[in-house]
Amino acid sequence: MKGLIFFTLFSLPLLAKAQNRVDFGQYFEDQTLRIDYYHTGDSKTEEITLDRMYKQGSWAGNPDFCLQPFELGQYKVNVYDIATNRLIYSKGYSSIFAEYQTIDAAIRGNRRTYHESVVIPCPKRPFILVIEKRDRYNLLSPVYTQHVDPADYHIINEKSIRKNDLIIPVTSHGNPHKHVDLVILAEGYKADELEKFRNDLKYFTGLFFSVEPYKSTADLFNINGIFRASEESGTDEPRQGFYRNTSLGSSFNTFDLDRYCLAEDNRSIRDAAANVPYDAILIMVNLDRYGGGGIYNWQTVFATGSPWRDYVFLHEFGHAFAGLADEYFASPVAYVDFYTAGVEPLEPNITALLDTTQVKWKNYLSPGIKVPTEWGKAFYDSLVNRAADIASERDKVLNGMRHTGTITTETEKVRNDYQSRIDQVNAKIDSFFRNHPLKDKVGVFEGANYMSKGMYRPTLMSLMHKFGEDGLSYDIVNEKVILSTIEYYTGN
Repeated sequence: MKGLIFFTLFSLPLLAKAQNRVDFGQYFEDQTLRIDYYHTGDSKTEEITLDRMYKQGSWAGNPDFCLQPFELGQYKVNVYDIATNRLIYSKGYSSIFAEYQTIDAAIRGNRRTYHESVVIPCPKRPFILVIEKRDRYNLLSPVYTQHVDPADYHIINEKSIRKNDLIIPVTSHGNPHKHVDLVILAEGYKADELEKFRNDLKYFTGLFFSVEPYKSTADLFNINGIFRASEESGTDEPRQGFYRNTSLGSSFNTFDLDRYCLAEDNRSIRDAAANVPYDAILIMVNLDRYGGGGIYNWQTVFATGSPWRDYVFLHEFGHAFAGLADEYFASPVAYVDFYTAGVEPLEPNITALLDTTQVKWKNYLSPGIKVPTEWGKAFYDSLVNRAADIASERDKVLNGMRHTGTITTETEKVRNDYQSRIDQVNAKIDSFFRNHPLKDKVGVFEGANYMSKGMYRPTLMSLMHKFGEDGLSYDIVNEKVILSTIEYYTGN
């Protein structure tokens, strides 16, 4: 069957001109309305229950784009003005709950509850809030509807969230309505580690503006850091038996994946971020190890100290900010049946290639490139499988050491020895890509987003796949997607 067709981010400029404009001043105050709710369910059921609503600071979004002009995210929030029966605001997003629905525990019927928020410009008049969910064919249908009167005295209107939060401006270029507003939150930094947070903030923002397309659009960003001290340094590492008392509730081992780190204390995260106008939340975890996570229009999480920290930071931000999919396919994941056969995924940097003449990035294909593009995948797979076998052996050994109470120094030595073996295989993989005749070409390369077969990516290797010795690059396709997202927030 043919895949469903949706607008992609590449058509944003045309959509921006054609969309039904909403007069922001007619319908909205320049204030943020945050709506918190509980999201409960398993793979087949879900229920949304209202928690609280808050009126907070100035709205950070672009008033010219009240209706998001592209379709991304597992959910979509819609705001309808009751008086005119008009859609006045919409935006797509994803959630940890949506990912939970795809793993074995949810499929077995184990119900979980997550605390979530939607953040919208505050309407002047009563409105209907509708949250929609995509089905396996990417079609939207309502899962929650709520009548809201913005004059309701039950809406919390606190002027200050927490007085001992420290705001650290990084770069400021003007009006939040016309800039991308990033807030970077401290996680796992004790009170006496403020200077380390400042140094980490400086490092990662410097890295951010050293890579395209952020380098060329640096004057379109406002960035603030928020320091909220934690009781302990680092974050939870359940598989290693380490638990730390931190301010935002982050943890490795999300969905039982050792490297996957997310933060689930939604209320604390939103409270900290609300100190400043924000379009995107980044959570900087004070820990020297590989890992992080990115949820579209929700959170970017990255640990600060591993040799792969640069890649993790930029990769996860690509997920959370621009809705880019993973372009790798060999790493272990917890998801089951993440995509439906015969349906084109929404993410703009992957394709099921249901129609070889209508590749999403066809305007960027290298001259003479074949679709699909042969690239030596079998050889690559053999190397990846070798690295996976070593990692599996490592995990068994480390789990056994933990159960016998082996001291941490011995555990780290074993971990490092296995990592050295994995690094040797990874060096061969890097050499394979670095010397590949198609390394600078845009094609349609099989293997993407956890699927070895039937899913394709635009380049051999980018920041949404991995990076090698040639440096950090999203590739032209992903850069164009990110630029379209920047345009959405800024109008530039």
